[in-house]
Amino acid sequence: MKPIPEEKLKQLERAAAEARKKSYAPYSHFAVGAALLGENGMVYTGCNIENASYPAGICAERTAIFKAVSEGCRRFRAIAIAGGPEGADCLTLCTPCGICRQVMREFTGPDFPVWFSDGNGGFRMMTLAQLLPESFGPDSL
Repeated sequence: MKPIPEEKLKQLERAAAEARKKSYAPYSHFAVGAALLGENGMVYTGCNIENASYPAGICAERTAIFKAVSEGCRRFRAIAIAGGPEGADCLTLCTPCGICRQVMREFTGPDFPVWFSDGNGGFRMMTLAQLLPESFGPDSL
C-alpha cells in the first residue's frame, strides 16, 4: 500500500473529530466520529448513532464504511477514528470494536492503516492485522 501524505492524514483526523460532533449518544454519552479515505480520494464520514434498543445502534466506523459502499466505493486507503465523552474537547483512547474490525476486514486487507485517538491528544496507527490477528475475510471462503 502506498504511503498516505501527512496532510491527508491530518485532514482525516480533522474530519473524524468534526464527524464526532454529530454523534447521537444519549445512552453512553461517548461520542465517536470516523473519516474513511476511499481509493477514489473521497473522504466518507460517520458518527455513532445509538438506539434505545441497544443492538440497533451503529458505530461511527461502520456508518462511514456503509456510506462509502452505498455510494459505490469499496476500496479504502485508511480510516481515522476520534472518540471521547460527549461534549468534551479532549479525545480518549478509541479503538474500533470487534464488529467494526470485521467489517473493515471485508473491504480491506491486513495492512490497512487504522488511526485512532490515543487518549493523549493525538492519533496512533495500527494495522488491521494488529487489531484483528488471524482474521477471517472474503479470501478465506
